[in-house]
Amino acid sequence: MKLYYSPGACSLSPHIVLLESGLPFQAVMASTKTHRLADGTDFYTINPKGYVPLLELDSGERLSEGPAIVQWIADQVPEKKLAPPAGTMARYRLVEWLNFISTELHKGFSPLFTPGMPEEAKALFRSKLGDRFAHVDAALADKPHLLGEDFSVADAYLFVVSGWARLVGVDLSRFTHLARFIERVGARPAVQQAMRAEGLIKGG
Repeated sequence: MKLYYSPGACSLSPHIVLLESGLPFQAVMASTKTHRLADGTDFYTINPKGYVPLLELDSGERLSEGPAIVQWIADQVPEKKLAPPAGTMARYRLVEWLNFISTELHKGFSPLFTPGMPEEAKALFRSKLGDRFAHVDAALADKPHLLGEDFSVADAYLFVVSGWARLVGVDLSRFTHLARFIERVGARPAVQQAMRAEGLIKGG
């Protein structure tokens, strides 16, 4: 398998999940600025959408969109409990969180990374993100992970998206439950390994 990624982008989430899964894969960097691989290949010829993540299976079939990719990975290794079994209410709770993180958090950050976005508009987006993170913080008040005791693919996604806050001036300091979650997830060996591989932290 190949995972096409860009350092620190949302593709860090499936990168973490792949390492948690133990499945063999190759990480291939695809620049979000030039849309080219290291060998000069036009990334649009691999993913017409032009963005990461993209998972290329050994069969040659390709799967895009992070929430779909992480669920596919989880379903290959059910014993890892990265996602609840299909058809259960717990699985739909996972999908519920993946959708919330994707639409309310992930997309909420997009304008803050957009060059030329007026500061007045950025202030509105920061405020809205604060409201959304307040919901997450409350959900984590009585459990270590979004679904309860077990780490899931939704936790990987939330960890990655939360990490963008410091880059664009979104203050999360008042969210103590979220802070403990970020510290706990950030200490996981697979998370550390993925971040080192993408050059986000130093280490062996």
